[in-house]
Amino acid sequence: MTSLLEELQLADAIPAHYLNASTEELHQRALNAKKLLGERLYILGHHYQKDEVITYADVTGDSLQLSQIASKQTADYIIFCGVHFMAETADILTTPNQAVILPDMRAGCSMADMANIDQTERAWIELQKHFGDTIVPLTYVNSTAAIKAFVGRNGGATVTSSNAEEMVEWALTQKQRMLFLPDQHLGRNTAVKLGIPLEQMAIWDPIKQKLELQCALEDVRVILWKGHCSVHMNFLPKHVENLRDKEPDRQILVHPECTYEVVNASDFAGSTKYIIDMIAASEVGSKWAIGTEMNLVNRLIATYPDRDIVSLNPFMCPCLTMNRIDLPHLTWALEELVEGRVINQIVVDDKTSVEAKMALEKML
Repeated sequence: MTSLLEELQLADAIPAHYLNASTEELHQRALNAKKLLGERLYILGHHYQKDEVITYADVTGDSLQLSQIASKQTADYIIFCGVHFMAETADILTTPNQAVILPDMRAGCSMADMANIDQTERAWIELQKHFGDTIVPLTYVNSTAAIKAFVGRNGGATVTSSNAEEMVEWALTQKQRMLFLPDQHLGRNTAVKLGIPLEQMAIWDPIKQKLELQCALEDVRVILWKGHCSVHMNFLPKHVENLRDKEPDRQILVHPECTYEVVNASDFAGSTKYIIDMIAASEVGSKWAIGTEMNLVNRLIATYPDRDIVSLNPFMCPCLTMNRIDLPHLTWALEELVEGRVINQIVVDDKTSVEAKMALEKML
């Protein structure tokens, strides 16, 4: 399978005139290109994308939801306005004659990068030494195709933040223990919700290649990969404490990629869809502090001006890698397609696709 580094080296560099063009010009060119491509094109927009990109999306949603939608499309070209692992999943679920395109190949995910396949295979060998054949692996969909394939060939499944409880519960009926990667916080928060005490959770550090635990080996039920989302780590317990002191009537709603301490201190925690649905169903005039990516928070503020919505962290920035997809790159990708050229295509090899699909289908 081609590595992300190799793909970056092969990727075309955006011509300077796209970066120098005015916003008005780019919008007009993007609209014209999209119209010319017609039904041959379908654009997916992740909730964390900028408004300038979302405006061109045929559908918006979470990463797996968008890939599932892509699998039902007949368009020749699927442009995924998201990050690299999302486009990989779309390529796995679409047909070989469809091209999945990521407008900027630099749009990666720091969490997904915290578990590469070499680290994971080394960890698996060491964990087998400790625990034998008593572990089933689960991976958050925010992981590379190679990690999904590893999980698939070892009898595990993928999970989303929406179905994490169901999948963790399933995993622990399969074997005595579970390895959850690459996000330790989603794994920990989900396991606690299911009644598993923190003391029965260990952490695998892929850099030190070491197991960190607070109990006897035989008591470990959940092994958490030492990874995290860089965005959600910016929400801290002190942000919750400050709000509780200043505005005790403001409800706090966070994503389960936040730390256990933040989730435990908040009023509600759930997936991106859960957050959107919660705000949509809330009362006019209700007050909310939301702990998730800033583009989404800003979009909720604009969509529901009759609610009082703020970010849990007042100094929060959008996801930097997600924001690499911008109007210049999208316009470039569209105009290249009009000219019959496919740039920045994401291609997952057949073997990886088959094994990754095993993990995805177990969940679906």
